[in-house]
Amino acid sequence: MIENRPGAGSNIATEAVVNAPADGYTLLLISPAQAVNATLYEKLNYNFIRDIAPVASFSREPNVMVVNLSVPAKSIPEFIVYAKANPGKINMASSGNGTSVHASGELFKMMTGTSMVHVPYRGAGPAVTDMLGGQVQVMFATMPSAIEYIRVGKLRALGVTTAARSAALPDIPTVGDFVPGYEASSVFGVGVPKNTPPEIIGRLNKEFNAALADPKMKARLADLGGTPLAGSPADFGKLIAEETEKWAKVVKFSGAKPD
Repeated sequence: MIENRPGAGSNIATEAVVNAPADGYTLLLISPAQAVNATLYEKLNYNFIRDIAPVASFSREPNVMVVNLSVPAKSIPEFIVYAKANPGKINMASSGNGTSVHASGELFKMMTGTSMVHVPYRGAGPAVTDMLGGQVQVMFATMPSAIEYIRVGKLRALGVTTAARSAALPDIPTVGDFVPGYEASSVFGVGVPKNTPPEIIGRLNKEFNAALADPKMKARLADLGGTPLAGSPADFGKLIAEETEKWAKVVKFSGAKPD
């Protein structure tokens, strides 16, 4: 059974799992939100790295830097020149403060020295709608929210945020091709309460990795622009720690506060 616990940027759901019985029957969908929230929120009732045991990662998904067609830049180098010539005049949409969309854009600003006005929305849908209408000019959108508009030519893609190109948009370069060291991706996985027995975690990990080996699962992830990310619980734990440290620097740079 899937139980949605929306609110507080995923903190309500995370806290519910932290306090759940450690029996392997309550799992948490881990997304970039937990890594960002560790710094975004000054006071949390849990410590994510301490209180959630990693089970398995299952996908890495890029965001994609898209611009409204009225923006004259046709490439990332052209966009950087354009942004520096118009400091504070470009509106950068996101699906909310602290989301991967927001964090990807702030990392770009930090690494390129560009100044853009962050405009947070309540979700990707309204943000993309205003992108199409020209109220905002740039967005580091999730692939599912933007890919069809890119394919039909309603939004211009300048780059994907992962280290490698996306099979879903093979002709689009990476942001890192022009901004050395830039990498921003949405890593998804599963965790359980910290005291869950190792044998239960091991069995769950085995089942998730087996599912990722299924061609149908690989095809579904590819449709969403993602790639399978199988590995051990320790591998996922290391990745969570690295992502938390990385996004802490970006949150501090941006001065972002919770909605």
